[in-house]
Amino acid sequence: MPNGRDQLVIGTRGSKLALWQSNYIKDRLEEITGLPVSLKIIKTTGDKILDVPLAKVGGKGLFTKEIEVELIAGSVDLAVHSMKDVPTELPEGLVIAAMPARVDPRDVIVSGADYDLDSLPKGAKLGTSSLRRRSQVKTLRPDLEIVDVRGNLDTRMRKAEEGELDAVILASAGITRLGWSDRITHYIDPEQMVSAVGQGAIGVEIREDDEFMQDVCAKLADPATMTCVTAERVVMRKLEGGCQVPIGAYARFDGDDELVMDAFVGSIDGTTILRDQLRGPASEPEALGEAMVERMLELGADEILSAIRSAADAAGGAVDSLLET
Repeated sequence: MPNGRDQLVIGTRGSKLALWQSNYIKDRLEEITGLPVSLKIIKTTGDKILDVPLAKVGGKGLFTKEIEVELIAGSVDLAVHSMKDVPTELPEGLVIAAMPARVDPRDVIVSGADYDLDSLPKGAKLGTSSLRRRSQVKTLRPDLEIVDVRGNLDTRMRKAEEGELDAVILASAGITRLGWSDRITHYIDPEQMVSAVGQGAIGVEIREDDEFMQDVCAKLADPATMTCVTAERVVMRKLEGGCQVPIGAYARFDGDDELVMDAFVGSIDGTTILRDQLRGPASEPEALGEAMVERMLELGADEILSAIRSAADAAGGAVDSLLET
């Protein structure tokens, strides 16, 4: 085999969802290369800090940094991530070389009482660990009590199913991949809530100079998913300005040659929401992302970003968007 390799090692987090995703890539790699593939479980900062809302932790790459350290060191051949957890600026020498076909990027409600966003009673407790979701929910239902909730997917769903919370909002993709789609109460239309950048997509990260893995990843990649997520990540990269805020972007194909993208920027309390939809040629996803950034700035995104930065500085720490599942 090229490069003299007799096996491949995937670096991954140890959650059920991370292991599902990594085993999915493992099976694909074994088919493509004929090599045995193993998993190396690596605990990340985000896995270690379970009793503090991630918005208060600060820093980027909470679910990727430790894995990337091992990738750079050569102890793993590739890393598998949820794309929504991957910072838009990667460590020098690393690249996202493949994304398989994306699955449903929508947010969903799980509720033991079968509620959706509209039918939740006034003052109901709604669980989420996401500033993006919090901001949009506060605009739609300012009467709801938003409760920070962490833990694995099953734990969060059970809190709603057993009545500790009236409902939780989660990503459809993870629930579906783990075979729990029958527990979803309601799918939230993207017209109502814009998804996180990269939601529903898996990313394969490798060393940029690893030609063997570059060739392998070319056979793993879904071009449509790569195109859409590329456009979305331009929006996140340009608008973050070093301080993550409630931001969403969702691009998809309309026909064979055109992309349509929704994006939003909001204040944390949901009192100000900026949102628009733009179209552009699928051959130029970066240009569509740039155009959306310009539109958000025209609508006043700078003011929201500045206000959040000022609040973070006053509090003596960074305010980071929640890395979502």
